Amino acid sequence: MAHPSSLRASPTSGGFQHYLDIALDLASLEPSEVLATMEQNDPFQTKEFDTLLSQKETALKRTLTIDEIKDIFPCPRLDERITLPDARVDQKAQDFRSGKHGTFLFFQHLRKAGGTNFCSLAENNLPEKAQPPYYCMPDREWKEKKGAGKLHSWSNEEITTRMSEQGFRIAGNEWENFDPLRHFDLPAVFATSFRKPIDRALSQFRFECIEDRGCIIKDVHKWWEKRVDLWNVYTKTFADPPGGARNQFKGIEHSEQRREMMATAIDTLSKFHIVLSMEWLAYAAPQVRSILGFNDVSALTTRVRPHINDAKRDDGQEQNSLGSASIKKASWDPKEYLDEAQYKKMSEDLALDEILTEVARRMFLERLLALMHPHTHFRQYYRQWVSGGCVVMGVVALPTLDACCVEDRFKLTDGYAVDFVMTLNNIQAVALVQFRFAAFWGKLLRFVAIDHMERY
Repeated sequence: MAHPSSLRASPTSGGFQHYLDIALDLASLEPSEVLATMEQNDPFQTKEFDTLLSQKETALKRTLTIDEIKDIFPCPRLDERITLPDARVDQKAQDFRSGKHGTFLFFQHLRKAGGTNFCSLAENNLPEKAQPPYYCMPDREWKEKKGAGKLHSWSNEEITTRMSEQGFRIAGNEWENFDPLRHFDLPAVFATSFRKPIDRALSQFRFECIEDRGCIIKDVHKWWEKRVDLWNVYTKTFADPPGGARNQFKGIEHSEQRREMMATAIDTLSKFHIVLSMEWLAYAAPQVRSILGFNDVSALTTRVRPHINDAKRDDGQEQNSLGSASIKKASWDPKEYLDEAQYKKMSEDLALDEILTEVARRMFLERLLALMHPHTHFRQYYRQWVSGGCVVMGVVALPTLDACCVEDRFKLTDGYAVDFVMTLNNIQAVALVQFRFAAFWGKLLRFVAIDHMERY
């Protein structure tokens, strides 16, 4: 798969600014132009990957190995990576993994995008006393009944105090926006899960209306006209714009407002420790294990739906053995269910979310490859001095592990050899660095630096 050949970002700064510029340029277009441009150009290199992934999974009747994934999404160079520079605060993830008192997992639940799977994942790995009893939403238990999954309505101090007092370690925010101005100040690790926007919307219609969970409208056309709150819901969730933002979703006179919303949403998303894609949950285990320290990842490949007994489905997809192909098989196909005009309308009403989703999916893929690369990649600090005509160079390994494309970072010159040895538990890495230096008498000087670091 082709990657951009010329990027504005430097190798040291990564490709975040480059892809941000692409996203903002797209957001300034009219919805129909956004969709046409993305379909034609695939600017984030994710649409073709998704197609090829599903085809290969179906042909092989299994999920792919990391090498097979790399065949269809080669590890991008450092200056082509939307995840660099890394905006996440690692200390928050470390604190959560270590069980530091008061820390918790803040999950921004995008409805019908794999959130219930994520809650089940937490339930399988956290002590029962650390789990809010109602779908990972702690605020339902709080005295002032503001609802459940509405953390925007609570101050940081209230959230932190109540979570600590009750000992809860996960907080799901489903019904209100994420507040990028203050929520990142919480003592939390942040996670969310995306799904293709029109698939998510149709799934919500099916779940709530067709399967009779509080909705009586059976016509998707009438339902969509009433649910303007769902138009570009992802973008609104992560940008937290002022009221009336939906009036700016189209029209050239509102192009700057759309750019601002998209810039905020992408900046917010870049700070989330885990950004998953529901279609690719079968490949999420490495990130979940390394960032959250969860060992039981079975929920990622088990079909989980809230209120399951209200309307059971017998479609043979209770276990996801085919990855994205299983998700497609269990879901309604919007192109088949919707007429052409309704498909076009809903797609255009979700055009900004289409951009943000592909940004999220690229983030997921890059981080997957970074964790699964066969080598350990770490920053280098060199110390050099001259003594008796001999140069001794040392390497200190930092705990910033980003294993993607180690070959691109290490441009080895003659006389140097670098080998990496990984321990079996995949948690700790030992770097064996051999430096060879031929000097005066043709003798070979070897300096071996062995350092030990924690992998996350």
